[in-house]
Amino acid sequence: MSQILEAVYQNGNLILKEKLSSNLEGKSVKLIILENDQTEQKKEQFLKLIDQHHFPLPQNYQFNRDEIYIS
Repeated sequence: MSQILEAVYQNGNLILKEKLSSNLEGKSVKLIILENDQTEQKKEQFLKLIDQHHFPLPQNYQFNRDEIYIS
């Protein structure tokens, strides 16, 4: 099970912004720490990448899901 939560570190304690699932009661968990500015930086890099690789669609474009499955 994976879950991403936000927390604040204060006075040696990690304070979660929401409760963990009750399924985790009594279990050990692994913690990966990312500072918010790292997350924001990765988000900005991703958005720049999207900007470099997007193209405009015609105004009347309509996605046809069935068309992609027809051989």
